Amino acid sequence: MTSDTARTVENAGVGDRVRTGVWFVGARGSVATTAVAGCAAVTAGLHPPTGMVTETEPFTHAGLPSLPSLVFGGHDTACTPLTKRAEELTWAGVLPHGLATAIRGELEAADGEIRPGGPLPGDARTDEELIGTFADDLRAFRDRHDLARVVVVNVSSTEPLPAEGARRLAPSSLYAAAAIRAGCPFVNFTPSTGLRTPDLMDAAEASGLPHAGRDGKTGQTLLRSVLAPMFVQRALPVRAWSGTNLLGGGDGAALADPAAAAAKNAGKERVLSDVLGRTPEGEVHIDDVPALGDWKTAWDHIAFDGFLGSRMILQTIWQGCDSALAAPLVLDLARLVARAHEAGLSGPLPALGFYFKDPDGGPAALSEQYGELLAFARRLREVR
Repeated sequence: MTSDTARTVENAGVGDRVRTGVWFVGARGSVATTAVAGCAAVTAGLHPPTGMVTETEPFTHAGLPSLPSLVFGGHDTACTPLTKRAEELTWAGVLPHGLATAIRGELEAADGEIRPGGPLPGDARTDEELIGTFADDLRAFRDRHDLARVVVVNVSSTEPLPAEGARRLAPSSLYAAAAIRAGCPFVNFTPSTGLRTPDLMDAAEASGLPHAGRDGKTGQTLLRSVLAPMFVQRALPVRAWSGTNLLGGGDGAALADPAAAAAKNAGKERVLSDVLGRTPEGEVHIDDVPALGDWKTAWDHIAFDGFLGSRMILQTIWQGCDSALAAPLVLDLARLVARAHEAGLSGPLPALGFYFKDPDGGPAALSEQYGELLAFARRLREVR
């Protein structure tokens, strides 16, 4: 048994009698499926919790809900069962061979808790009716499983930013509103609007619920949040910073829409402007390459000045599986926000900026964000 697996088993036990719900918006997508499969695999001791920061030593006594205590459900407009999605992800090389069969029961249980999302094309329901339906689904899930709390996590496809003066809420905002109405903390792992409308931010503040977001930091921006501080600390002026993303799957298709891509790129640019103190020349381009499936390649070209005006270049290439990068972060966030709710914390949680491109305040450099996260873990240890 690995030390990480031993830690998971050690954290299990009495605390598992208190169960926590994790409700995914986009519950049949690649990230949610990988998260459910990963939680089951780690719980069963089939795989170590690689990539889960909450399974490292600083979080051992933070009072987080254990992985075996998590109960999964969600909303989705898709109909493909999680067992089938897990098989597809296995064929794509995302999940290891044999895992979908080994955890079939856990996948079927989670799939049985997925409810129809919306609005679908032609859906005549008003925003109020949709919010009411979604909130009822959340309450029923909590009651059905006698859950201490339910954390709603948005992992659905990126949506375009709402047009100015739009009379209808964006889908992500409908789910965020439903979470508030049902008394559930909300995590927005996407660049979509979510809680970030004036009315919903006011409602979130009045609710006393904790929330975190926006846009999970899994690859290219993670690297930028490490490299940008290096240039500042070494007094090397950055003249230009350009990037290209090649990706397929649902994200590639969604981000082929220029409006959705613009929402995604805003967070990438924010990291550079916050750290460097200005926005350097250059843009990020996103190309949909369906043949790549769930895999992505991110290339950055950084032009900077050296001593006596010498011109230099740094290029980086990040290749990875987006779902496998995102899933452990999603599980971390669900556990951290659930514990924050239990501890009576409310409002935005800037200490979780470590996980986001566009966080709710706090520093932008990864090392500083990690320090804030560790301080948050110590705070949770002190609250009982």
